[in-house]
Amino acid sequence: MASILVNLIQLTVWVVNLIIILHILMSWVQLEPWHPVRRFLDQLAEPILRPFRNAIPPVGMFDLSPMVALIFVQVIGQILIFLVAQAF
Repeated sequence: MASILVNLIQLTVWVVNLIIILHILMSWVQLEPWHPVRRFLDQLAEPILRPFRNAIPPVGMFDLSPMVALIFVQVIGQILIFLVAQAF
């Protein structure tokens, strides 16, 4: 049971990280805001990134919130894996 939960947590962390990284890469490629791929990634990534953007102001032209979000997701994933391992 614990291994299934650990695998599910790892998969979720991987998918969230992938969404954030693809969102970052898409911001470098200048697609129109109405492009279907861009809209899809925005709809997935913005709810994750918005709290970090509200808390962390941009540094010059750089938005550091995706990097902080990636680190946060990794840390939360590791904490959850630890808790699952301790519970079972």
